[in-house]
Amino acid sequence: DSRASDTYNLVLSEARANSAVDYLVRKGVDPERIVARGYGENRPVNKCTDGVTCTEEEHQQNRRTEFKVTGIRDLVSSQ
Repeated sequence: DSRASDTYNLVLSEARANSAVDYLVRKGVDPERIVARGYGENRPVNKCTDGVTCTEEEHQQNRRTEFKVTGIRDLVSSQ
C-alpha cells in the first residue's frame, strides 16, 4: 500500500506476482504460459495514494493479486 516507499512496494508486488506464478506452476500450469508483473503503487483500485488518509481496509484493497486470461487453448476432453 502507499504507506511504504515506492521501491519497497515495487519489490513486494513483484515477489507477490512470482509467488502466484509458483502456486499456479505447482498446480500444473505450464510456466511458459504465465507472465508475472508487479506494479507497486502504480495501479491502486481506490483513492489511497501517497499523502491520502485511508482506512486499513482501503489499504488492503490495494494489496492484491490479479489474473488476466489472454487466451484459451483448446483442451481435449478425457471422456
